[in-house]
Amino acid sequence: MAATIRLGTQGWNYDAWVGPLYPEGTRPADFLSVYARAFQTVEVDSTFYAIPPAKTVRGWAERTPEDFAFALKLPQEITHERRLRDSDDLEQLFYERARELGPKLGPILMQLGPDFSPSELPALAHFLPRIPTDISMAVEFRQRGWIHDGIIALLAEHNVAMALVDGRWIPRKQMQALAARPTADFSYVRWMGPNREVVDYSRIQYDRSRELESWAAVLHALANRTSIVYGYVNNHFAGHSPASVRELQILLGQKPVMPDALGEQLSLF
Repeated sequence: MAATIRLGTQGWNYDAWVGPLYPEGTRPADFLSVYARAFQTVEVDSTFYAIPPAKTVRGWAERTPEDFAFALKLPQEITHERRLRDSDDLEQLFYERARELGPKLGPILMQLGPDFSPSELPALAHFLPRIPTDISMAVEFRQRGWIHDGIIALLAEHNVAMALVDGRWIPRKQMQALAARPTADFSYVRWMGPNREVVDYSRIQYDRSRELESWAAVLHALANRTSIVYGYVNNHFAGHSPASVRELQILLGQKPVMPDALGEQLSLF
């Protein structure tokens, strides 16, 4: 494979992971540093709800190794409330905070709501040229009407990745087929699951092996077309996202870090 494939979860701050992933007795303040011994990247969901203080962002960077990468979600005030309009001030503030991560800043995810329809294309077209050149952006659509040649060309013009999402909004086969037509020099994949029924995040509750096997082939294809592939699993995908990530890593020939190894590492301190 020509590219690096970096896999992680959507978030790290889950009490239910104490035992299944984090060693017993791990304090919430230590979740991130322990998580970063198991995975090389994480998608931060909290930035969707509010722009974090600079001190908080610097703290994330300080608690992770040099080769770690954070993917941040663009705030909902930009995407859902202002709908990409009249948001220059918030955009600049968010990018400023994101840059506090330094070299650990990965891609930014622009998640558009299911009510953001293709009729709002002018807002998207006006937003894309404003993305700073040092920011890698991926966009997630939740309406099938967005998936067409014109949008692919528009995103490619601005080196913005179309996020490939395994969820309930757009059929898996349609998403996977887009791996043949990447729109940026990096790729972004998310595994959301078909519903929100899962409430226990401590264990796998749905067998998604067949889905993950099909996605492993897609990740190989993306790795041959882009320089880096980022992928993030949600707890709702199968019940316990760290286990799903490890399954994907094995399918890709990567060597996962098992939870018992984290316990051994923790005992050294």
